[in-house]
Amino acid sequence: MDAIILAAGEGTRLRPLTSTRPKPMLPVAGKPILKWDLEALRENRVKKAIIIVGYKKEAITDYFGNSFKGMEIEYITQREQLGTGHAVSMAEKSVDGKFLVMNGDLLVSKNLISDFIKDSNKLNSDASLCVVEVKNPSEFGIIELEGNSIKNIVEKPKESKSNLANAGIYIFNSKIFDAIKRIEKSARLEYELTDAIKLMLPDSNVNAFHCSEQWIDIGRPWDLLDANEIIMRSIELDISKNSEIEKFAVLKGDVHIGENTIVRSGSYIEGPVYIGKNCRIGPNCYIRPYSCILDKVHIGNSVEIKNSIIMSGTNIPHLSYIGDSIIGENCNFGAGTNIANLRVDNDEIRIEIKNKLIKSGRRKFGCIMGDNVKTGINVSIMPGRAIYPNAYVEAGSIVRNTIYSE
Repeated sequence: MDAIILAAGEGTRLRPLTSTRPKPMLPVAGKPILKWDLEALRENRVKKAIIIVGYKKEAITDYFGNSFKGMEIEYITQREQLGTGHAVSMAEKSVDGKFLVMNGDLLVSKNLISDFIKDSNKLNSDASLCVVEVKNPSEFGIIELEGNSIKNIVEKPKESKSNLANAGIYIFNSKIFDAIKRIEKSARLEYELTDAIKLMLPDSNVNAFHCSEQWIDIGRPWDLLDANEIIMRSIELDISKNSEIEKFAVLKGDVHIGENTIVRSGSYIEGPVYIGKNCRIGPNCYIRPYSCILDKVHIGNSVEIKNSIIMSGTNIPHLSYIGDSIIGENCNFGAGTNIANLRVDNDEIRIEIKNKLIKSGRRKFGCIMGDNVKTGINVSIMPGRAIYPNAYVEAGSIVRNTIYSE
């Protein structure tokens, strides 16, 4: 079976993190989202992955090249963002027989893919959709069923008897391409894949598959932290023989230490924690559970990192606290930079997305920081704030609002 991965979108809800990279290249537990998905597909003997790229496509093509652990990779560029239906139609000549389609911002297990393929083959479906239970149907495309057969798909209904949402993973035969050719642009001026599926319902065998294995939709910044925690609970972490752990450094629980990383005396690391290659950790720092520190990062004296993702090349050299935050590449923190992650009134954190403050559902959330940000000494960043790439934060500042780069 071949697979199509939809990875062309801009991921605007994840800015400023996606200001410099496509969403599928955001890191979770030490790897890009897309790498986790390719591994799950390869484990299920997918012969070829056709990746639909567009926004900042070089980040994907340069990283993966033309193959992944023996699985062929083909790239198709969607130059205009004309929707999921349009994206799938571009791969018509590249797939052979039944094929799988999945959104590139999902984290799924190999077992989910395996069970889904078996179910689709057993039912001899023309189209199969993964569905997942959600608490707020009004935010999703909702699937109405009769048994396992899909009877309708309703986008973001105000009221619904069903709480089963479209999970963004599909298996199709060639009938889908004929249906896509018949659809018109939606209210969003896009060709929607779900509109094509709805056209198939009267005369095709279209079934639902209930997700029972790992399925994580990463659509908003706080989803990254949730995904990071879930994945780090389930993977094996190890310490490279080429790393150096100095005397009086403490590693408690499951900790990954990459090649050529040095952990200096007095460092206390409480797993699960992922630390990449060529890092300098300590002396006398505290790294708390579910933190993910990528390559060439410096965590220095009297620094505490709590449940955060720190991307490659970033320096946090001394006297700083980073809590429940996502920090981009090549950032540099002045001494005494502290990121607050808890409101004084204990209310849930609100985060600015597309110029609106959105409730995160989290009591604790720190900063979303883009690449190449620099802070002066004694900077305080309030909970839920965003700082865009290449910004400079003046010494002694209190960051109360989003900071955009010039």
